[in-house]
Amino acid sequence: MTRILVTNDDGIHSDGLIVLARALERLGEVTVVAPAHEMSAASHSLTLTRPLRVDRIDSRHFSVDGTPTDCVTIAIGHLMKDRRPDIVLSGINRGPNLGDDTTYSGTVAGALEGTIHGLPGIAVSLVTRSNFDYTHAAEFAATLVEKVLADGLPKGTLLSVNVPVGPVRGVRITRQGVKTAKPSVIVGVDPRQRHYYWIGEDYSTPIHDDGTDYAAVADGLVSVTPLRNDLTDYRALDELRGKGWIPSHEARTGGAR
Repeated sequence: MTRILVTNDDGIHSDGLIVLARALERLGEVTVVAPAHEMSAASHSLTLTRPLRVDRIDSRHFSVDGTPTDCVTIAIGHLMKDRRPDIVLSGINRGPNLGDDTTYSGTVAGALEGTIHGLPGIAVSLVTRSNFDYTHAAEFAATLVEKVLADGLPKGTLLSVNVPVGPVRGVRITRQGVKTAKPSVIVGVDPRQRHYYWIGEDYSTPIHDDGTDYAAVADGLVSVTPLRNDLTDYRALDELRGKGWIPSHEARTGGAR
Protein backbone atom coordinates (compact mmCIF):
# COMPACT_ATOMS: atom_id res chain seq x y z
CA MET A 1 0.00 0.00 0.00
CA THR A 2 1.17 3.52 -0.83
CA ARG A 3 2.28 5.49 2.24
CA ILE A 4 1.83 9.26 2.19
CA LEU A 5 3.35 11.64 4.74
CA VAL A 6 1.56 14.94 5.20
CA THR A 7 2.87 18.00 7.03
CA ASN A 8 2.39 21.78 6.93
CA ASP A 9 3.45 25.02 8.60
CA ASP A 10 0.01 26.26 9.73
CA GLY A 11 -0.27 23.67 12.48
CA ILE A 12 -1.83 20.28 13.14
CA HIS A 13 -5.37 21.69 13.45
CA SER A 14 -5.40 23.84 10.30
CA ASP A 15 -8.27 23.38 7.86
CA GLY A 16 -5.96 23.11 4.85
CA LEU A 17 -4.11 20.17 6.38
CA ILE A 18 -7.32 18.37 7.32
CA VAL A 19 -8.89 18.75 3.88
CA LEU A 20 -5.68 17.66 2.12
CA ALA A 21 -5.26 14.54 4.27
CA ARG A 22 -8.86 13.50 3.61
CA ALA A 23 -8.46 13.94 -0.16
CA LEU A 24 -5.37 11.74 -0.13
CA GLU A 25 -6.95 8.85 1.78
CA ARG A 26 -8.24 7.28 -1.43
CA LEU A 27 -4.65 6.87 -2.62
CA GLY A 28 -3.21 4.97 0.33
CA GLU A 29 -2.25 5.15 3.98
CA VAL A 30 -1.95 8.76 5.13
CA THR A 31 0.16 9.73 8.15
CA VAL A 32 0.05 13.32 9.38
CA VAL A 33 3.04 14.72 11.29
CA ALA A 34 2.66 18.48 11.67
CA PRO A 35 3.70 21.33 13.97
CA ALA A 36 1.77 21.69 17.21
CA HIS A 37 1.47 25.44 16.50
CA GLU A 38 1.73 27.72 13.50
CA MET A 39 5.26 27.85 12.09
CA SER A 40 4.77 30.10 9.08
CA ALA A 41 7.96 31.54 7.55
CA ALA A 42 10.05 28.96 9.42
CA SER A 43 11.77 28.20 6.11
CA HIS A 44 14.04 25.12 6.16
CA SER A 45 15.01 25.48 9.82
CA LEU A 46 15.88 22.47 11.95
CA THR A 47 15.69 22.57 15.77
CA LEU A 48 19.04 21.59 17.28
CA THR A 49 19.21 23.59 20.54
CA ARG A 50 16.46 21.81 22.50
CA PRO A 51 14.65 18.48 22.59
CA LEU A 52 11.40 18.11 20.67
CA ARG A 53 8.12 16.72 22.02
CA VAL A 54 5.82 14.52 19.96
CA ASP A 55 2.16 14.08 20.90
CA ARG A 56 0.33 11.11 19.41
CA ILE A 57 -3.24 12.15 18.61
CA ASP A 58 -4.12 8.76 17.13
CA SER A 59 -2.37 6.06 15.12
CA ARG A 60 -2.04 8.30 12.07
CA HIS A 61 -1.80 11.84 13.51
CA PHE A 62 1.15 13.28 15.43
CA SER A 63 2.01 16.83 16.50
CA VAL A 64 5.57 18.08 17.02
CA ASP A 65 6.54 21.23 18.89
CA GLY A 66 8.90 22.21 16.11
CA THR A 67 9.20 23.23 12.47
CA PRO A 68 7.93 21.46 9.34
CA THR A 69 11.48 20.25 8.73
CA ASP A 70 11.55 18.80 12.24
CA CYS A 71 8.27 17.02 11.54
CA VAL A 72 9.46 15.35 8.35
CA THR A 73 12.80 14.42 9.92
CA ILE A 74 11.13 12.78 12.92
CA ALA A 75 8.54 11.06 10.74
CA ILE A 76 11.09 9.50 8.40
CA GLY A 77 13.75 8.90 11.02
CA HIS A 78 11.52 7.48 13.75
CA LEU A 79 7.73 7.35 13.41
CA MET A 80 7.77 5.74 9.94
CA LYS A 81 11.26 4.24 9.94
CA ASP A 82 10.00 0.66 9.56
CA ARG A 83 8.05 1.53 6.40
CA ARG A 84 9.14 4.80 4.87
CA PRO A 85 6.62 6.98 3.06
CA ASP A 86 6.52 6.97 -0.73
CA ILE A 87 5.91 10.71 -1.01
CA VAL A 88 5.77 13.84 1.18
CA LEU A 89 2.95 16.38 0.89
CA SER A 90 3.05 19.76 2.62
CA GLY A 91 0.04 22.05 2.93
CA ILE A 92 -2.45 23.20 2.04
CA ASN A 93 -0.99 26.55 3.04
CA ARG A 94 -3.28 29.37 4.10
CA GLY A 95 -2.09 31.80 1.43
CA PRO A 96 0.27 31.74 -1.56
CA ASN A 97 3.96 30.88 -1.69
CA LEU A 98 5.11 32.62 -4.84
CA GLY A 99 8.35 34.12 -6.09
CA ASP A 100 10.87 35.18 -3.47
CA ASP A 101 8.50 34.16 -0.66
CA THR A 102 9.32 30.55 -1.53
CA THR A 103 12.59 30.90 0.38
CA TYR A 104 10.76 31.79 3.61
CA SER A 105 8.07 29.15 3.30
CA GLY A 106 7.79 26.42 5.90
CA THR A 107 5.30 24.73 3.59
CA VAL A 108 7.85 24.44 0.80
CA ALA A 109 10.51 23.39 3.33
CA GLY A 110 8.42 20.42 4.45
CA ALA A 111 8.35 19.04 0.91
CA LEU A 112 11.99 19.98 0.40
CA GLU A 113 13.03 17.93 3.41
CA GLY A 114 11.38 14.94 1.78
CA THR A 115 13.63 15.29 -1.28
CA ILE A 116 16.71 15.32 0.95
CA HIS A 117 15.63 11.89 2.17
CA GLY A 118 15.24 10.67 -1.41
CA LEU A 119 11.46 11.07 -1.65
CA PRO A 120 9.36 13.11 -4.07
CA GLY A 121 7.82 16.16 -2.43
CA ILE A 122 4.87 18.40 -3.23
CA ALA A 123 4.05 21.68 -1.48
CA VAL A 124 0.53 23.03 -1.99
CA SER A 125 -0.60 26.59 -1.28
CA LEU A 126 -3.96 28.35 -1.74
CA VAL A 127 -3.67 31.69 -3.53
CA THR A 128 -6.00 33.86 -1.47
CA ARG A 129 -6.12 36.01 1.65
CA SER A 130 -9.80 35.28 2.28
CA ASN A 131 -12.47 32.69 1.35
CA PHE A 132 -10.32 29.73 2.34
CA ASP A 133 -12.10 26.95 0.45
CA TYR A 134 -9.48 24.20 0.12
CA THR A 135 -11.70 21.68 -1.68
CA HIS A 136 -10.52 22.18 -5.26
CA ALA A 137 -6.87 22.58 -4.25
CA ALA A 138 -7.02 19.31 -2.32
CA GLU A 139 -8.56 17.43 -5.24
CA PHE A 140 -5.93 18.83 -7.59
CA ALA A 141 -3.21 17.82 -5.14
CA ALA A 142 -4.54 14.25 -5.00
CA THR A 143 -4.58 14.02 -8.80
CA LEU A 144 -1.02 15.37 -8.94
CA VAL A 145 0.12 12.82 -6.35
CA GLU A 146 -1.26 10.02 -8.52
CA LYS A 147 0.70 11.40 -11.47
CA VAL A 148 3.94 11.73 -9.51
CA LEU A 149 3.64 8.26 -7.98
CA ALA A 150 3.05 6.77 -11.44
CA ASP A 151 5.67 8.72 -13.41
CA GLY A 152 8.11 9.88 -10.75
CA LEU A 153 10.06 13.14 -10.50
CA PRO A 154 13.71 13.86 -11.24
CA LYS A 155 15.82 12.94 -8.23
CA GLY A 156 15.95 15.77 -5.71
CA THR A 157 13.01 17.66 -7.23
CA LEU A 158 9.93 18.95 -5.46
CA LEU A 159 6.89 20.70 -6.88
CA SER A 160 5.68 23.98 -5.42
CA VAL A 161 2.00 24.23 -6.34
CA ASN A 162 -0.05 27.41 -6.00
CA VAL A 163 -3.78 26.97 -6.61
CA PRO A 164 -6.25 29.85 -7.09
CA VAL A 165 -9.56 29.59 -5.25
CA GLY A 166 -12.38 27.83 -7.06
CA PRO A 167 -12.54 25.14 -9.76
CA VAL A 168 -9.24 24.54 -11.54
CA ARG A 169 -9.25 26.37 -14.88
CA GLY A 170 -5.89 25.15 -16.11
CA VAL A 171 -2.33 24.39 -15.12
CA ARG A 172 0.97 25.95 -16.12
CA ILE A 173 4.51 24.70 -15.45
CA THR A 174 6.37 27.78 -14.25
CA ARG A 175 9.62 29.19 -12.93
CA GLN A 176 9.96 31.08 -9.67
CA GLY A 177 9.19 34.75 -10.09
CA VAL A 178 10.52 37.83 -8.31
CA LYS A 179 9.05 40.91 -6.69
CA THR A 180 10.13 44.37 -5.63
CA ALA A 181 9.76 44.60 -1.85
CA LYS A 182 9.93 47.17 0.89
CA PRO A 183 10.09 45.54 4.34
CA SER A 184 7.89 46.78 7.16
CA VAL A 185 9.49 47.01 10.61
CA ILE A 186 7.39 48.24 13.54
CA VAL A 187 9.33 49.68 16.46
CA GLY A 188 7.82 49.75 19.95
CA VAL A 189 8.75 50.04 23.61
CA ASP A 190 8.02 47.28 26.14
CA PRO A 191 6.94 47.88 29.80
CA ARG A 192 10.61 47.89 30.85
CA GLN A 193 11.33 50.68 28.36
CA ARG A 194 13.32 48.47 26.04
CA HIS A 195 12.85 48.78 22.31
CA TYR A 196 11.47 45.85 20.34
CA TYR A 197 11.17 45.33 16.61
CA TRP A 198 8.29 43.52 14.92
CA ILE A 199 8.68 42.52 11.29
CA GLY A 200 5.44 43.12 9.43
CA GLU A 201 4.38 42.16 5.91
CA ASP A 202 6.38 43.40 2.96
CA TYR A 203 4.98 46.09 0.75
CA SER A 204 5.66 44.23 -2.46
CA THR A 205 4.93 44.40 -6.16
CA PRO A 206 5.04 41.08 -8.05
CA ILE A 207 6.66 41.15 -11.47
CA HIS A 208 4.40 39.25 -13.85
CA ASP A 209 7.02 38.10 -16.35
CA ASP A 210 5.91 35.43 -18.81
CA GLY A 211 6.54 31.93 -17.54
CA THR A 212 6.61 32.84 -13.85
CA ASP A 213 4.43 31.61 -11.02
CA TYR A 214 3.11 35.16 -10.53
CA ALA A 215 1.97 35.36 -14.14
CA ALA A 216 0.22 31.98 -14.00
CA VAL A 217 -1.90 32.74 -10.94
CA ALA A 218 -2.65 36.22 -12.29
CA ASP A 219 -4.18 34.42 -15.28
CA GLY A 220 -6.23 32.26 -12.90
CA LEU A 221 -4.16 29.13 -13.50
CA VAL A 222 -2.53 26.66 -11.14
CA SER A 223 1.22 27.26 -11.00
CA VAL A 224 3.47 24.20 -10.70
CA THR A 225 7.11 25.14 -10.13
CA PRO A 226 9.83 22.47 -9.93
CA LEU A 227 12.41 23.31 -7.26
CA ARG A 228 15.62 21.75 -5.93
CA ASN A 229 17.65 21.92 -2.76
CA ASP A 230 20.74 22.65 -4.89
CA LEU A 231 21.09 26.45 -4.77
CA THR A 232 24.06 26.59 -7.15
CA ASP A 233 23.78 29.32 -9.79
CA TYR A 234 24.94 27.24 -12.74
CA ARG A 235 24.66 30.20 -15.12
CA ALA A 236 27.33 32.01 -13.13
CA LEU A 237 29.81 29.13 -12.77
CA ASP A 238 31.68 29.54 -16.06
CA GLU A 239 31.43 33.32 -15.90
CA LEU A 240 33.08 33.51 -12.48
CA ARG A 241 35.72 30.96 -13.45
CA GLY A 242 36.47 32.87 -16.63
CA LYS A 243 36.95 36.12 -14.76
CA GLY A 244 39.55 34.55 -12.53
CA TRP A 245 37.70 35.35 -9.32
CA ILE A 246 39.06 32.20 -7.72
CA PRO A 247 42.88 32.11 -7.65
CA SER A 248 44.59 28.99 -8.93
CA HIS A 249 46.07 26.44 -6.56
CA GLU A 250 49.55 27.61 -7.49
CA ALA A 251 48.67 31.23 -6.70
CA ARG A 252 47.22 30.31 -3.33
CA THR A 253 50.17 28.18 -2.30
CA GLY A 254 52.94 30.25 -3.82
CA GLY A 255 53.59 27.84 -6.70
CA ALA A 256 55.33 24.50 -6.91
CA ARG A 257 58.42 23.83 -4.79
